[in-house]
Amino acid sequence: MRPILDVARDLGLSTDAVEPYGRYMAKVPLESFPSQRQDTPLVVVTAITPTPAGEGKTTTAIGLSDGLARLGKRPVLTIRQPSMSLLFGQKGGGTGGGKARVVPEAEINLNFTGDSHAIASAHNLLAAMTDAAVYYRAVPGLAASGLEWRRVVNTQDRALRHVVTGLGGRGNGPMRETGFDVDAASEIMAVLALATGYDDLRARLGRMVVGFTSPEGKPVTAADVGAVGPMMAILKDALKPNLVQTLEGTPALVHTGPFGNIAHGCSSVLADRLGLACGDILVTEAGFGADLGLEKFMHIKARSSGLRPSVAVVVATLRALKYQGGVPLKDVESPNAEALAQGIPSLEHALEIVRAFGLPAVVAVNRFPQDAPQELAMVRQAALRAGALAVADSFAFAQGGEGARELAQAVLDVLQPVPMGREQPAQPRFLYPLEASIPEKVEAIAKQVYLAGDVQWDDDALEQAERYAKLGWGTLPVCMAKTPFSLTADSSVKGVPRGHAFRITGVRISAGAGFVYPMAGEIQTMPGLPRRPNALLFDLDAQGNVVGL
Repeated sequence: MRPILDVARDLGLSTDAVEPYGRYMAKVPLESFPSQRQDTPLVVVTAITPTPAGEGKTTTAIGLSDGLARLGKRPVLTIRQPSMSLLFGQKGGGTGGGKARVVPEAEINLNFTGDSHAIASAHNLLAAMTDAAVYYRAVPGLAASGLEWRRVVNTQDRALRHVVTGLGGRGNGPMRETGFDVDAASEIMAVLALATGYDDLRARLGRMVVGFTSPEGKPVTAADVGAVGPMMAILKDALKPNLVQTLEGTPALVHTGPFGNIAHGCSSVLADRLGLACGDILVTEAGFGADLGLEKFMHIKARSSGLRPSVAVVVATLRALKYQGGVPLKDVESPNAEALAQGIPSLEHALEIVRAFGLPAVVAVNRFPQDAPQELAMVRQAALRAGALAVADSFAFAQGGEGARELAQAVLDVLQPVPMGREQPAQPRFLYPLEASIPEKVEAIAKQVYLAGDVQWDDDALEQAERYAKLGWGTLPVCMAKTPFSLTADSSVKGVPRGHAFRITGVRISAGAGFVYPMAGEIQTMPGLPRRPNALLFDLDAQGNVVGL
């Protein structure tokens, strides 16, 4: 690895402008940000609907950045910080794979610069101060029954999903039924990812709702219980983007990691703005597939921040497309043109979503050794027919930046001035106006993105949506909480079903982050460890190196 101060100099940042965390990591204070240039292109990497076969979105984003560097550009990569709680369970790390990785891997995947710990500390401080406000009757009308702010931990622990706190008499109260989430699911993580500075962070933290008074149902916020100041103190350094590098020394900003199912699942606005100011092209990643990740990137992150993508890269593999076509996971590496043909509509629909937002698209076929030439040709032809401006093979996993040259060149070709005879891409657009009602916004996404035929609201969910509108939250964007593994709310349904019923079972508010999230199906914010968790593989060797990652 290159010394991080050398990487910072590549961004035009002096040694005094960054705060090193050891030799290979650093934070960039907000006052060190250069002025953002208006013409720096932003490339957002998305994918088909995720499958257990894997698409390699992060690996492709990293490889694309290294490929752009090999073509003489000065790219900057921004990706989410991995969740340590998921790493010790069943999910892999969040630093890419093969020769397309960000480093130092162990530090990024584990404690990193302490951002996640700061978020958990601020979150749990707010929970304690809220309970204290009830105990001392500091907020008129706020009782334990009206509290909605749960606590968080950074470990998957199914025993904490449903708990009772405050047992042992009034001196230990207030007693209430509650539960824990993992730290990545904290609203503070989503707030940190969307904040544009300390003043904005303060305002967003103050708006977070911790409960409601009884009987009038007035929202009680973090500001009402006096928790904003101490939370700001805890989060002082966590707001600063983290600078690391790829295996090939390309600058990478790894900052914030909000859940992609109940939040927007993107790296921070501040990291993107820093990358746009310091590089000549920014590569970022949207969580999950185009149907859940790109939609939220556009409606929540881009819309609130003013960030405007120039092109979307849609990642697909033959393996994943065959899985979407009905092939069991154990058979996805075998040639099967029929199953591939059944799965290709997943890629076509991802491209439809990209086009719906007015973005030009490049398809990246993440290559595996078993890929058959005739099947690759099928995907290429289908992608071009569906509106992709280019289709490129990516060998980033095996070859790093050299294996992503073709993809990098395809992206640069799309970013070139539009030649005569080709239509100029439209400015990014959105699928609903913010002035639309919450049910209208949900219907727009359900029908245009998830291809539902009908949206069915549980009575309680519809009443909650109407109540939120009366409280002034009706003009917020919606952040659909659903499984990422299907266009429907049922994770077992593959492919591109059309006309299905889309059921909304509840509605919740993230007033600080700035969105309402309708619940489509059951969403687990506290996963449980599997029978054989990844944690069993981890250890420290005699030289002090983390093994098992």
